[in-house]
Amino acid sequence: MDYGGWYDLDGDKEFRFIVNVTFCAAMQPPEGAKKITNRYVRHYNVLYVEPYSDESLNKIFKNVMDWLFASSGKLTYNASVKSC
Repeated sequence: MDYGGWYDLDGDKEFRFIVNVTFCAAMQPPEGAKKITNRYVRHYNVLYVEPYSDESLNKIFKNVMDWLFASSGKLTYNASVKSC
């Protein structure tokens, strides 16, 4: 990544140039994650989001569903569906 590509170690051992590529990566939470070097991490923006509690997830889902039921002009929902 530092030099615009890397060597193909399986094939003919030639340098493979990487052009017009955006790298995106994801990892598991830090408590079980394998360590990666700062030299590699510096290529990324590191973002950590604390897992939501069940109460928070339920509140978010409820608000989204309330908005959906209130704002959908074309779709109508039975009271039994809304109560779920």
